[in-house]
Amino acid sequence: MTNIFLSVAAILGGLSVALGAFGAHALKEKLTERSLEIFETGVRYQMYHALALLLVALLLTRAEIPQTSLIASGFAFIAGVVIFSGSLYALSLSGVKWLGAITPLGGVAFIVGWGCLAVAAFSFK
Repeated sequence: MTNIFLSVAAILGGLSVALGAFGAHALKEKLTERSLEIFETGVRYQMYHALALLLVALLLTRAEIPQTSLIASGFAFIAGVVIFSGSLYALSLSGVKWLGAITPLGGVAFIVGWGCLAVAAFSFK
């Protein structure tokens, strides 16, 4: 799992930089200010959780930390990025309003991920 989470974290981090640059340069003149803000929120949360996933991957190398909680945390962070950031990208680029209804599910996944990380931290020996 460590290698998978480390690889996914690197990919998500790199993509957030590329998407941020894309938004700042290519989309600046094409989207409304509000749509650009929505896009940038997706980029920001993607980067935060790429870094969180990196932390999870590094913590998985420590045998004294419960693996189950960390693995659950990693998968929740990945799901959160796909659902939260993905729905914000789709909303900002398409303007389809109902996509905004999906976004909170990604937020819940982020919260679950942080909760699982807290459980792992409290179980640290």
